[in-house]
Amino acid sequence: MIVGVPKEIKNHEYRVGMTPPSVRELTSRGHQVLVQKNAGTEIGLTDEQYQAVGAELVDTAKEIFERAEMIVKVKEPQPVECAMLRPGQILYTYLHLAPDPEQTAALVKSGAICIAYETITGANGGLPLLAPMSEVAGRMSIQAGAAHLEKSKGGMGLLLGGVPGVAPAHIVIIGAGVVGTNAMQMAVGTGARVTVLDKSIDRLRQLDLVYGNRISTVYSNAQSIEEAVLSADLVIGGVLVPGAAAPKLVSRNLISRMKKGAVVVDVAIDQGGCFETSHATTHAEPTYVVDGVIHYCVANMPGAVARTSTFALNNATVGHAIALASKGWKQALRDDLHLRNGLNVCEGKVTYAAVAHDLGYQYVAAESVLN
Repeated sequence: MIVGVPKEIKNHEYRVGMTPPSVRELTSRGHQVLVQKNAGTEIGLTDEQYQAVGAELVDTAKEIFERAEMIVKVKEPQPVECAMLRPGQILYTYLHLAPDPEQTAALVKSGAICIAYETITGANGGLPLLAPMSEVAGRMSIQAGAAHLEKSKGGMGLLLGGVPGVAPAHIVIIGAGVVGTNAMQMAVGTGARVTVLDKSIDRLRQLDLVYGNRISTVYSNAQSIEEAVLSADLVIGGVLVPGAAAPKLVSRNLISRMKKGAVVVDVAIDQGGCFETSHATTHAEPTYVVDGVIHYCVANMPGAVARTSTFALNNATVGHAIALASKGWKQALRDDLHLRNGLNVCEGKVTYAAVAHDLGYQYVAAESVLN
């Protein structure tokens, strides 16, 4: 198969769809890999490294989209990229379609086979292709929050861990999944007071066994969220409903009653965000203020640590890329239920139930397009 890796064009996005070791996995199996020139140079992956493992360097994204049978990316295709997709072409990347009707419409129109990293499931449960970026974003959320609590960034001027004689900041983490757990690990390390909310008692029990009195675990409901958020200096939103729009757990009214100069970091922003006041921002302009509360809602947080993120992502994605290239998309999806769960749009049909429900499309089961 001819596999194409274009340079990412989203604002401040330096990750790349395939690293040289991943390219080698494909070329060693007889596949042809086209890599756009300078696709990885910003993170130290040189054109020479790609050539050394058998990649063909290509000048433009246009040529890659014209020649490749499968496009491997990191972020969702931008409008100019959607316009270059063609019927029967495989797109393998993050999509996050539920809060993005324009992109969904463009992919439906393209006739391409669109497989989303974030809805591919794992044999042991979970979302293994989303997990590495959730780990990165969860850990980053604390350092982003800490930076924006500084007075020069608009915050109230707090040091997370305090100092002897001065109380530490209160960090509230909503959701104890991969994002929340990684945020919590970093938060505990700062010496802050940490409260974690989740609806799973079993998960809270696990965290309590490991962290003991270094954290407070609280069952998540409207009352407990309100009490925690009103006392918080930094709130991390890390809730996820796979493939669907994130639930709005913190209302505009609640934001208006928070401490002035507090910070909220919405890691769920790729799926629409879990704060009612959230809208996506970029690394160029990462924050805005609502009712005196700093909002950090960067939609590609892991892009800020792009080298770490690229290698972590490739560890999770390369196996399915090999299967798609070696077997073709239909056979690869027939053979692997978990990969099949990643099929969101196929030949003009929406094949992921949550996306169809949230955006008003007729749902077509993935199995029905594999005959």
